[in-house]
Amino acid sequence: MYVRKKKNSTGTISVQVIDKSTGTYKVLKTIGSSNDPILVNDLVKQAKNYISKIQGQQEFDFFLGDDDYFLRTVLTSIDQVQLLGPELLLGKLFDEIGFRSIVDDIFRHLVITRLVYPVSKLKTTDYLFRYQGISYEVIEIYRYLDKLHKKQRQLIQQISYRHTLKIFNNELSIVFYDVTTLYFEAETEDDLRKAGFSKDGKHQNPQILLGLLVSINGYPLAYEIFEGNKFEGHTILPVVETFKKQYNLSRLVVIADAGLLSNENISQLQKKGYEFILGGRIKNEPEAIKNKILALSLTDGQSAEIKKGPEIKLLISYSQKRAQKDAFNRKRGLEKLEKALAKGKLNKQHINKRGYNKYLTLEGEISISIDYQKFDQDKCWDGLKGYTTNTNMTKEEVMANYNQLWQIEKAFRISKTDLRIRPVYHRLKRRIESHICIAFCAYKIYKELQRQLNEKKIGLSPEKAIDILKTIYGIYLILPQSKKKKLLLLVKQEEQVALLKAFNIDFGCPGV
Repeated sequence: MYVRKKKNSTGTISVQVIDKSTGTYKVLKTIGSSNDPILVNDLVKQAKNYISKIQGQQEFDFFLGDDDYFLRTVLTSIDQVQLLGPELLLGKLFDEIGFRSIVDDIFRHLVITRLVYPVSKLKTTDYLFRYQGISYEVIEIYRYLDKLHKKQRQLIQQISYRHTLKIFNNELSIVFYDVTTLYFEAETEDDLRKAGFSKDGKHQNPQILLGLLVSINGYPLAYEIFEGNKFEGHTILPVVETFKKQYNLSRLVVIADAGLLSNENISQLQKKGYEFILGGRIKNEPEAIKNKILALSLTDGQSAEIKKGPEIKLLISYSQKRAQKDAFNRKRGLEKLEKALAKGKLNKQHINKRGYNKYLTLEGEISISIDYQKFDQDKCWDGLKGYTTNTNMTKEEVMANYNQLWQIEKAFRISKTDLRIRPVYHRLKRRIESHICIAFCAYKIYKELQRQLNEKKIGLSPEKAIDILKTIYGIYLILPQSKKKKLLLLVKQEEQVALLKAFNIDFGCPGV
């Protein structure tokens, strides 16, 4: 076999593969024709490649010694370039948790994108198209959010719960609850979005309350949203009650911050048979209890128990490190009041019990001063921490469990910063709830990534791992001869290789 170039009357050259093995000339294949010398040269090399393939040769000489031809062949073979790292690992965790049972692909894309590029729905469509080659109109996303709210919201929480239960070997009885505020970039209120005390400092913006229930180590279990002006202490029971009934739990120990401590909450928790550990507001206790607390004379690391009733006890612990922090904060608060007072920025509205304003007092009719005696008296509380509980746990168990509350604080921090759950741009309640549901799923994957990173002792934070994933791209090539589509992952850096290997992800060159 050999290559023949045949010129016609117009000067166009046709490149053919000729077989003369039978003694006669036979055209096996016409590769193409052109009057451009460069293209003709390319056709000749394609013809030689064809001959090598027919004859069973494994080496393609046309790639050797001709960089220009190699580059032209590769560039014309590229079908698509995509960011593939997030789907390779986060998509794997998505499936392992069980979220793949939600059959809508758009759900998968929205959840993983929330971890990688948390932006508005409009910018999400742009990201998916630019980096994933996936095209959605914004209206498609809005319609899906409506479907999620109507048909899939409860299922998603159930999937998350079942996976978390599996992590704890089907034993889960301790839950942590807290509430935060999410503000809206809007001026008008409605039945849900109301102005109220904002933990984000956005008091002028309408907001909602988000109540979140997590397990030990901060795995998300359930959530609920409430009107923005609702007292946060009234949110704990609805969330806990719904969670307990939904999963038919016989025993539940509820742990919450002092901000949710009220006589009504304690009474209701007891009445409904819950065990609880609540942060104690020891300075608000009756005078008799406060005298008992101050009479304890605890030293660093010591704790004591005070009975408050037949079933309720108050645990008190003392920490020298906490005492130093309390003293520092009191002094800093006092200095701020002194500066504000010197500049004449304080008025009657500042005379309240909030924070360090309690040191302010009125003199005569209009004069405001600082009660330094009250400031000095507060020193006796430095380093003391209270825990109200009705459990049979030891003092050490109560304090150890309560100290896990930082996990839920971290959950809110991650949701508000890394996942950018706030501000919320949606107006309709169902879409607000669906937006939070997407963030809930993303946080579940974040926690599973964190758990497996720790389990595999990789030494990376979830944020760093996601940053690495965002550097892993893939090129889809159309092979020139077979016309088959192949994926080539661009994995060269050591940290990329190590991360994918740790999660047993194949980064070869599989067929697609």
